[in-house]
Amino acid sequence: MYVGNFGKVKEHYMAKNIMIQGTMSGAGKSLLVAGLCRIFKQDGYKVAPFKSQNMALNSFITKEGLEMGRAQVVQAQAAGIEPSVRMNPILLKPMSDVGSQVIVNGEVRGNMSARDYFAYKKSLLPDIKKAYDSLAAENDIIVIEGAGSPAEINLKENDIVNMGMAELVDAPVLLVGDIDRGGVFAQLVGTVALLEPEERARVRGLVINKFRGDKTILDPGIEQLKQFCDIPVVGVTPYLKIDIEDEDSLSERLDSHKKEGIFDVAVIRLPHISNFTDFLVLEHDPRIGLRYVERSSQLGTPDLILLPGTKNTMDDLRWLRTSGMEAVIQKAHADGSILFGICGGYQMLGKRLSDPAHVEAGGELAGLGFLPQQTVFTKEKTRTQVRGRIGQIQGALAGMTGCEIEGYEIHMGETTACAGADTAEKVCAGAEANGSKTDRSVPLQKLTVLTDELTGETKTDGAFTDNVYGTYVHGIFDAEGMVPALVRSLAARRGIDLDQIEGLSLAEYREKQFDLLAAALREHLDMEYIYRVVGEN
Repeated sequence: MYVGNFGKVKEHYMAKNIMIQGTMSGAGKSLLVAGLCRIFKQDGYKVAPFKSQNMALNSFITKEGLEMGRAQVVQAQAAGIEPSVRMNPILLKPMSDVGSQVIVNGEVRGNMSARDYFAYKKSLLPDIKKAYDSLAAENDIIVIEGAGSPAEINLKENDIVNMGMAELVDAPVLLVGDIDRGGVFAQLVGTVALLEPEERARVRGLVINKFRGDKTILDPGIEQLKQFCDIPVVGVTPYLKIDIEDEDSLSERLDSHKKEGIFDVAVIRLPHISNFTDFLVLEHDPRIGLRYVERSSQLGTPDLILLPGTKNTMDDLRWLRTSGMEAVIQKAHADGSILFGICGGYQMLGKRLSDPAHVEAGGELAGLGFLPQQTVFTKEKTRTQVRGRIGQIQGALAGMTGCEIEGYEIHMGETTACAGADTAEKVCAGAEANGSKTDRSVPLQKLTVLTDELTGETKTDGAFTDNVYGTYVHGIFDAEGMVPALVRSLAARRGIDLDQIEGLSLAEYREKQFDLLAAALREHLDMEYIYRVVGEN
């Protein structure tokens, strides 16, 4: 094993760095950054990830109540450190095909069209540099991730995330190509050819990623690649079967329609699905057959239907209605399926959604009508970590009563019960007139008792009634006792005798996966060369 000798943190010391760029989105940059973070950590260095700008719907809330990209959270976990918004100072959350919510240093700056943001982004360079310098003052190595491709010639002006970022912090670059999609030699040669001479000089190594088969077959192509680019190939990494979170629509998880395991659990794949990482711990349990459903014909009558978070609740609610998914969800629940909604999915379960401030598209919309409550969208975003327990609940998931939970809230709506204020009664009555079918007289009770980690306030969250459950807490299933309690509840309902129910430690499982990733990269990357590149800058 080679370990660099470029020293440890000392007064006024700025970290060494290395940047991973790709020939395209999905080339494997995020996973390689996580793997390098774990390797450097194993070798005794203080290391942190960094991505100046991330576009993703999977986000996370830090202890300070700030929002950042989930990929940098995973990379921080690989590095063995607490996630910090400094690792991802700019987060873009797509609202439509042509616009995004812009989040800077964890705070919402507003919604912008792609053209407006392109003109605006250069002004964010001081924020990027400040965040990077702060991390660099505390660590030995910063592993930087690019976005998309550095050869998007229409976007290179005022670049802040690829070669512009590399120049800003004087970082050497490893360029990664995805052989699994085909054309990897053209990817790498074409990308290098489109770089400016000073940019090309930063590329210190090429990596061929996601290879399947006998590497010797590649050897003639690798030799020609070196000649075309005059850049060494520092590794051919295999297609790794490592179970580590991946990003948004690039995730193969969302294409899973298989039913495996004792219990059938269906996640509704909403068009603007976000934070599907809420369900990873369920995937890891062999007794649960988790699948993603995007067509009404696929649903059937699963044991549990999960309505996930979404970046556009009202638009996705309309999709449920027009696609026929709403009707099959109603039928499945009538036939015995349990419903569980998280964040936007929780909001949909109510009787009415109102958007007077035009946070999304404005207007009002009848909800699915399962919970007698309403949601009003507001411009202020709730962002906080929470800790607490499941309250005294009834129904099919009564076995989860008292389970400890922890997670985070991130939403732009306030949800209140219909019973109470006269205005709320009228709003919910209006929802009934628009087709909501649930009897409003069904008792509504709170699902959780929580402590807000940011304010210290104790509060209740969520609701349940008639085998329908909802919460704003992302990560609610992650705490150690939650999955065993869920499985017990599903087993009791089906009359299944499970002799032994063992809890799954997501933290231990995740650590094992990071170590497997690091071991694979050590085997297939020239780490001695990479350490030399890091030490030279």
